[in-house]
Amino acid sequence: MEVTAFGYVGVRTKALEDWASFGTGLLGLQVVDKSRKSLAFRMDDRKQRIVVAEDGGTGAAFYGWEVADAAALDALASRLETNKVRFTRGTAALADERRVTDLIVLNDPSGNQVEVFHGAEVASDPFRPGRSISGFRTGPLGMGHAVITVDRIDDMIAFYRDNFGFRLSDYIDAPRRIHFFHCNPRHHSLAFAETGTNGLHHLMIELFSLDDVGQGYDIAQLQDGRIATTLGRHINDQMTSFYNYTPSDFMFEYGWGGFTIEDEASWEPKEVKQGPSLWGHDRNWISPEAQERMREMRMQAAAEGLRAPVNVVEGNYRLAPGECPWFDQARRSHLQAAE
Repeated sequence: MEVTAFGYVGVRTKALEDWASFGTGLLGLQVVDKSRKSLAFRMDDRKQRIVVAEDGGTGAAFYGWEVADAAALDALASRLETNKVRFTRGTAALADERRVTDLIVLNDPSGNQVEVFHGAEVASDPFRPGRSISGFRTGPLGMGHAVITVDRIDDMIAFYRDNFGFRLSDYIDAPRRIHFFHCNPRHHSLAFAETGTNGLHHLMIELFSLDDVGQGYDIAQLQDGRIATTLGRHINDQMTSFYNYTPSDFMFEYGWGGFTIEDEASWEPKEVKQGPSLWGHDRNWISPEAQERMREMRMQAAAEGLRAPVNVVEGNYRLAPGECPWFDQARRSHLQAAE
C-alpha cells in the first residue's frame, strides 16, 4: 500500500514552444503527443513522464506517485479513508490522459494536486532522446525527485509519512529546514524546504553518463540566463549536477552519480551540518550574503578533507547493460535495424 516511485509530473507554462526546445535541446527528452496547448515528454520506456500545459500559469500542476498494482492502490485508498483524507477516484478519461490503468486524486496540506496510480503504459517503440545522451536512470527508482517549498513543513512530513509511507533519509535544520524522503533506494524522491511559500523549487533527473551532464552544462552556458546553479556536488545524495531555469519559474537539476540506500533496515537519518554542497553549486538566486555563507561552508568542508565516494552503477561505463532493461532492448532494436 506504500508509494514506490515518482512516476510523472504535470507542469504549467505560459510558453509551450520554449518548453519544447528546452526539453529536447538541453535535457534530451523526447517530445510526444504535441498539440496547440500541450505536449508530453518521454525519458524511457514509459509513454510519458512530463506533461506540459500552456494555461497561463507556472510551476507544477500535479505530481504522480506510483504503487505496485490495483490491490496496493485499493489498500492505500482504504488508509486514506481511515485517516480521514478526502480523495476522488480518477475517471477513465483522466487515466487515459495520464497513460495509466487507474488512479486516485487528492490534495496535500500545501494544496498540491497529488495523483497515486498504478499500471503506467509502456511504449512499443524505443526512446529517442532529443539530443545525443546515454539515457536516464529511471526504472524502479522512478523519474527522479521533486523538491517542494512549503509554508509549514511539519504538516507535509506527517501527511506523506502517514499516508504514503515515505521514509526520512536525512535533514537540514539551518539556515532553513529541509527534509529529504525516500520511497525506494534513490536517496530522495521528495523533499520539503520550509520557505514560507508553497510551490515547486526544482525537479531532478539523473543521467547514466557524467559526460551527458557536462555536455548539457556546455549547452546551458550558451543560453543567456539559463544556469541557476553552477556545476557542483551535493553532500547528502552525492549527486554531481547543475540547475537550469525552466520556462515555468522553477528549476531543473540535471545530475549524475546519485547515492542509493541499499540497506533500508540499517539506514539511520542524520542531520546534515556541513552544508548542502561539497563543492561548486554557486546559487545565483540567493542573496550575496547567503552566497558567501555557502562558500564559507564549502571551504570549511575542503579544509576538513570532507570527501564522498563516487557512485558508479555497475556496468555504467558500458552504458549499463543488464542494469536498464528498456535501454538494452532499445540498443538491440537499433542494432537489428542497422543490419
